[in-house]
Amino acid sequence: MKPLSVQLYSLRAEAEKDFTAVLKRLAKIGYAGVEPAGFWDLSPAEFKKIVTDLGMEVSSSHSPWCNPDNINEVIEVAGVLGIDKVACGYGHNEFKDLDSIKKLAESVNPMQAKLAESGITLFQHNHESEFFRLDDGKLAYEAYIDYCPNIKFELDTYWSANFGKEDPYEMLKKFSDRAILLHIKDGDFNPERTMLAAGDGVMNFPHVLEAMNPDVTQWMVVELDACKTDMFEAVEKSYNYLTQNGLAKGTK
Repeated sequence: MKPLSVQLYSLRAEAEKDFTAVLKRLAKIGYAGVEPAGFWDLSPAEFKKIVTDLGMEVSSSHSPWCNPDNINEVIEVAGVLGIDKVACGYGHNEFKDLDSIKKLAESVNPMQAKLAESGITLFQHNHESEFFRLDDGKLAYEAYIDYCPNIKFELDTYWSANFGKEDPYEMLKKFSDRAILLHIKDGDFNPERTMLAAGDGVMNFPHVLEAMNPDVTQWMVVELDACKTDMFEAVEKSYNYLTQNGLAKGTK
């Protein structure tokens, strides 16, 4: 079992009111780690201290989101947070065709190389766009790694299904050797509907996670972009489902 973290973007509405209270509640639930996407009214150093004092870790971070113009800042913040992996991510336009994918790789490869010089791994978080098929039938993500061979992935297992067009087990299996982190969310594969707590939707996580490479994946991270129910209830329910079913481990 891998330790369980939570992407704090899920709780952005609650964090705007009292970010420290959000962190305290997550520690009480039993989450072993947190993945920030912004620090609200805290500095990275203040955030790190609160997380550590609560007995959690910073599993990874989406802040700052890495791009060619902020690499020095990314390296500095990673040092403050005590992490050795940082995020980037892109949208549909970057994966719409092979020319776009080649152009993206030309931007990402120098970032990856510069971060590697500082001992930092660059990982990419996906949405459904990367799991569309190109004209030749190849997955956009498959074509991408042909041109960006050293990139690692934070594979979002739900988005990888592309609303049911792909099998999330097969997608994780295909990219398991570079999936250093996994995002966990659930739903009914309807793009017009919001998400559900892990275990409440169509994702067969006991089966999907069999495709994980335990020598590569370091953390599982719950993320709910939006939810039909109260977000904190869904975050806690996701924790209980994953830990009680032996799919991930927390602190309780």
